[in-house]
Amino acid sequence: MTSTTVDTLPWGEVWGQDEAVAQLRAAASDPSQLAHAWLITGPPGSGRSTLAYAFAAALIAEPGDENAMRQVMARTHPDLAALRTEGVIISIKDARSLVERSYFSPSLGRYRVMVMEDADRMVERTSNVLLKALEEPPEQTVWILCAPSDADLLPTIRSRVRILRLREPDVADVARLIVQRTGVDEAIAEQSARLAQRHIGMAQRLATDSASRERRDRTLRGVLRVRGVGDAVEVAASIVQSATDDAKALTATRDEGEREALLRTLGVAPGGAVPPAVRSQVSALEDEQKRRATRSLRDGIDRVLTDLESLYRDTLMRQFGRDTDLINRELTSEIDAMAAAWTPQHTLTVLDAIALTRTNLQGNAAPALALESMLITVATGRPQ
Repeated sequence: MTSTTVDTLPWGEVWGQDEAVAQLRAAASDPSQLAHAWLITGPPGSGRSTLAYAFAAALIAEPGDENAMRQVMARTHPDLAALRTEGVIISIKDARSLVERSYFSPSLGRYRVMVMEDADRMVERTSNVLLKALEEPPEQTVWILCAPSDADLLPTIRSRVRILRLREPDVADVARLIVQRTGVDEAIAEQSARLAQRHIGMAQRLATDSASRERRDRTLRGVLRVRGVGDAVEVAASIVQSATDDAKALTATRDEGEREALLRTLGVAPGGAVPPAVRSQVSALEDEQKRRATRSLRDGIDRVLTDLESLYRDTLMRQFGRDTDLINRELTSEIDAMAAAWTPQHTLTVLDAIALTRTNLQGNAAPALALESMLITVATGRPQ
């Protein structure tokens, strides 16, 4: 796959999606090709959001108006409304607010554009709030939804949008991009792109953070050692603790900065007591940060599940005689031993258990208990 060669705004940041760029450029310049609502789908790291904002910039700005395009890309243009939840789900309150803003006429640009980055995080009630806006949008309003798959949205939503599916880049393409962006060694870039399963953001993190690579390797090796209930409990606790520590590392600095900025805005001196009159605002920020931390933890555990899926996918390939395209090449000897010791049915049962664990976690199951159940299935080959 070739990377997009357009270096001018707004498409210069879009990488590896030439066909999608061509379709959206045509739609932005020709009203007859423009749908009132779009759904951009692709796996995590494929560039859904980057493409959505590039499209928004092309719709809002007059051709050649780079200042307006930069405003959109910076999320500051008055005719752009964007929603990206940092919680586990999109709240119905936030969805209603976005819908209300969709009925405003454009103030400066050609269109008003509504971007919802995490459309797959809507529950049914929230999706129903969006339906009417998609059915009868104002003439100059365009919706852009982003989700991993169109199957993640209700059929009633899917029937009201034009779906644009992004292509997955090859490992070699992602590795080249990581080298260009970070200057890391080509071997590290290839390994990171492979282990991240072509997720660009995760590949870049693995390539530039040796601790992340070591943590991933340690987690998989820990799961490989599970032989019974005691091991399952121990490893599950380790995974949850590791994901918790990782989430704290990602959010702690940001949380503190947000708190300091809010207190400064409210006129509270550094280290001073928070007056009763503004405690509700501080509490609201703390609640939002807790929701963000919960999502960060869930995302971290979900990433572990994705890594485990790759491990047992490799095992299944070995069991069916495939000797190439392993994701976890660094664990080849362990994978071969597991493939010899297990039946294919055992491996498939484990893969089903991982999928069920992901579903249970989305339903607010306790992470440690969900992982313990999954790991007991790993040890026994029997569903729990």
